[in-house]
Amino acid sequence: MRRMAEPLLDRARRAGRRLRANGDARAHYVVCGRDALAYWVVRALLATEFQADRVRITLVVPERPRSDEPDGRDLQGVEVVRADRLDEVTFRRAGLAGADGLALLHQDDVGNMHAALCAQEVEPRLRLVVRMFNTGLANGVRQIFPDSAVLSDASMAAPAFVAAALGEVAPTHFRHGGRTLYVARRDDVRPTDVVCGVADTRDPRQVRLLPADERAADLVIAEATGTPPGTELAARRLRRARRRRRPLTVLLRAVRSFATRKIGVAVIVLLVVIGVLGWLNGRATNANWGDSLYLTLVTTLSGQDPDANKPIAQQIMQVVLNLAGLALIPLITAVVVDGIVNARLALHSGRIQPERSGHVVVVGLGNVGTRVMAQLCDFGVEVVAIDKVPEPRGGALARRLGVPLIVGDAALEETLQSASVGGCQALVVVSTDDETNLQAALNGRAVNPELQVVLRLFDGHFAERIQQAFGIGVSRSVSYLAAPSFAAALLDRAVIATIPVGRHALLVTEVPVAAGSSLDGRPLAAVGRAESVRLLAHARAGQRRDWAPDPRLVIVAGDRLTVVARRAGLNALIREAAPPPPEDPVAPAPRQPQE
Repeated sequence: MRRMAEPLLDRARRAGRRLRANGDARAHYVVCGRDALAYWVVRALLATEFQADRVRITLVVPERPRSDEPDGRDLQGVEVVRADRLDEVTFRRAGLAGADGLALLHQDDVGNMHAALCAQEVEPRLRLVVRMFNTGLANGVRQIFPDSAVLSDASMAAPAFVAAALGEVAPTHFRHGGRTLYVARRDDVRPTDVVCGVADTRDPRQVRLLPADERAADLVIAEATGTPPGTELAARRLRRARRRRRPLTVLLRAVRSFATRKIGVAVIVLLVVIGVLGWLNGRATNANWGDSLYLTLVTTLSGQDPDANKPIAQQIMQVVLNLAGLALIPLITAVVVDGIVNARLALHSGRIQPERSGHVVVVGLGNVGTRVMAQLCDFGVEVVAIDKVPEPRGGALARRLGVPLIVGDAALEETLQSASVGGCQALVVVSTDDETNLQAALNGRAVNPELQVVLRLFDGHFAERIQQAFGIGVSRSVSYLAAPSFAAALLDRAVIATIPVGRHALLVTEVPVAAGSSLDGRPLAAVGRAESVRLLAHARAGQRRDWAPDPRLVIVAGDRLTVVARRAGLNALIREAAPPPPEDPVAPAPRQPQE
């Protein structure tokens, strides 16, 4: 209990120092980033701490934008510090001393660790949230920084891409209150395992989140009492669709790519000339086809058997055949050398692959693509990966999992053809280049009009236009999906799980009720709001969690409410459960002058 209380005491001391130093009692959070995640985290903080007089946000960004994506520097109500280095000087400029929290959101694990050590020199007792791809470093970070959280946006967003690729709900589980819960279709679970309804997705054009009538929701949260039937059926169906590799097909494709087109055309033309002249020579000498073939090959390759007494026509054909032979031998040598080089390059880049069907093609083995590939393999789904870089971040894992890696530009149709996009189950495009992603998606649809395309795009309005124009309706934003968890961790509010539903995200979290709050003394029925907040469980202080509470039960201070909610509904609930703001001290009345 003492260790749990220390961070709260530290924050109280920081608030007191702020008030004494500059008279500003607002909570202060410093966010460091250079991409869309910083933008969405700042927006989530502004939405969570809705009142401007309750929060102060300082955003540290590079001097110049690194990409066309917004990084938050244009948001209103945010103090912006421009610096290319995250060192003690930068943190002091950002007012980190006395701040309540620091979020390090750069895509550089080592750089974030170095920045955290510099921040510790400025503010030793600090709530720290670090973005890291290698979550195995989490224990080391927590040892150095006791009040810290290590999160991976790729790990949070990957289940949404996997779910969209499989055409199923997210294959993720979360454990809370001694129960393992998961999201599933109502038809795929037993009625006794259903905890609550989540969404009505039967009309894709109008998805209803948290409908008032739970029985109308076809997407539910269920308790895992065994193997989830829905996930098991999906994986089994995809296993049946897999095809074994065909060695003969690989050999034929290798032979087809043995030489370049120009050399192949030259060889074919020369062989046609030799064949025609050989046939004419056989007609002139009245030889059968076997003798004609023998005479043609000997004359072409060796130039022997000259005879001045032959008719002029035969002499001309013999000279031409000798000249053709002089050209044929270098061409054969060029074909062999060029073919060996091309075959080795094709094998190294993965372009020589057997025809497949029922697999999933993943474009981009960065942070997100690597997680998506690993989760698909865990579900027994065959995966083919594409990346421009010969050694991408997920290359070693792909080799370990036996996933073929094709090195090439996914925006080119020939690269997609090498991955057998025409027969794949889905195309998941998750590179960091929106232009390449869109081009790959369109080329994939050109090869297979019925292809399920999962596209990574940042701009939601742009995604809607793409859906209307090209019928590509499944798009995901990694930053948008992960930002609520980063913001909640910075505010020291644990997000238990994030449930993606279409382009929306529902949050599962536990909200404590403070004394004197708006919820203190009200019944549990006041917690739930249609299409906004749904109560999952209720717990008294020191008691076990009740998963089917009586809605007439009165809420008291210290209760913990487990809810699934939309962002706006959760923000409103947190404000109602928070303690009332401290009243301003009454200034003493001025003393009356004595007569």
